[in-house]
Amino acid sequence: MEIKGSCYCGRVKFTAMSHTPYPYMHCYCSMCRKTAGGGGYAINIMAQADTLKIEGEAHVAVHDNWVDDDENPGKLKKSTGKGYFCHHCGTALWASDPIWPQWVYPFAAAIDSELPKPPEQVHIMLDFAASWVEVPRGDGHRHFNRYPDESIEDWHRRHDLYQP
Repeated sequence: MEIKGSCYCGRVKFTAMSHTPYPYMHCYCSMCRKTAGGGGYAINIMAQADTLKIEGEAHVAVHDNWVDDDENPGKLKKSTGKGYFCHHCGTALWASDPIWPQWVYPFAAAIDSELPKPPEQVHIMLDFAASWVEVPRGDGHRHFNRYPDESIEDWHRRHDLYQP
């Protein structure tokens, strides 16, 4: 599926191909909470890095990603990943990591295309959720204190939602 996204001010537009377009995973880590401006979490989907096309690339800024340090609770450590955002309006656009150079991770909130509704929601990194966030419970919600063992691709395949 081709996904199209943009920033709030419209200076940056992007497209990419995604085999895994269901925005099912809510991440509550401190980086996602603070950079995405969402409800205490951010939702990324996955797309093929070699298909990413950017209009207005001069307006894209990059920051180092910092993650919660398991060995020093309450502290952060530099990640190998990067976050991309519009330097005019601050919209979080996508993330990438050289560990997985074949993928980019667009923020679902920046996608303008109609995304399919997921059959379940997975809530991850709950050890780092802000105290004021009420995490949904009940049918259709799965919870993980850290990362689940199942990849984004595996989740899509398990639900027969992978789009070749």
